[in-house]
Amino acid sequence: MRWRSFVAVGDSFTEGMDDAYPDGTYRGWADLVATALAAQAGPDFGYANLAIRGRLFTGVVAEQVPAALAMRPDLISFAAGGNDVLRRNFDPHVLMERFDAVVGALRAGGADVLLFRFADVMARLPGQRLVAPRVAILNKAVGETAERHGATLVDLYADDAFRHPQMWSLDRLHLSEHGHRRVAARVLTALGVDADPEWLLVPPRPAPTPWLAARSADLRWAGQHLAPWIRRRLTGRSSGDTVTAKRPTLTPFTD
Repeated sequence: MRWRSFVAVGDSFTEGMDDAYPDGTYRGWADLVATALAAQAGPDFGYANLAIRGRLFTGVVAEQVPAALAMRPDLISFAAGGNDVLRRNFDPHVLMERFDAVVGALRAGGADVLLFRFADVMARLPGQRLVAPRVAILNKAVGETAERHGATLVDLYADDAFRHPQMWSLDRLHLSEHGHRRVAARVLTALGVDADPEWLLVPPRPAPTPWLAARSADLRWAGQHLAPWIRRRLTGRSSGDTVTAKRPTLTPFTD
């Protein structure tokens, strides 16, 4: 087995929202990948997940990257910038210069590095005209950075299965259980590790929703999910302000 330790770095995507364990904590694709790697590596396999929801790129780099490098793992996943593209002051050129430098530092530490081109989440969200071009710039630069530094690229944007509504949770922003399993399968495939074939199954598409019912669902979504997000932006708060990393140290992993 090539990897005996894995550290996951990032935001809610990597923390595992909204794929819940029975106790209400989050599992997500990174835990699933760790399960598969641990099954091959044995009981000494170590796993840490430093990701925290709501973190911007600078927060991920300042808080999580030094900790990940200090652990000297064989494999690091780095997914950050998704929250930044939703901010008015987003500067893609500045972010990508920093992105390249961070990936270079991770690779210089000796770890294999996983990078992601983000799936098209904006297809079902407002603000698509503003945000979608930013995501496209970010995804293009991630691919170029992966090639430049010899990182492993997981291209979720090219996977049309993520256009399926059941790949996303009720908030339309985070992955569902189905979505996280598909990401885990894509990661393992990119690493050359067998994945559970059921993780790649796509649920049947639901019947078309009548127009009035769809608009009612949009209004409920706006009240339950969009409005709180806007309030946090206006007050300078984050969904992760009181959250700590779910696996802050590199320890043996059992699901």
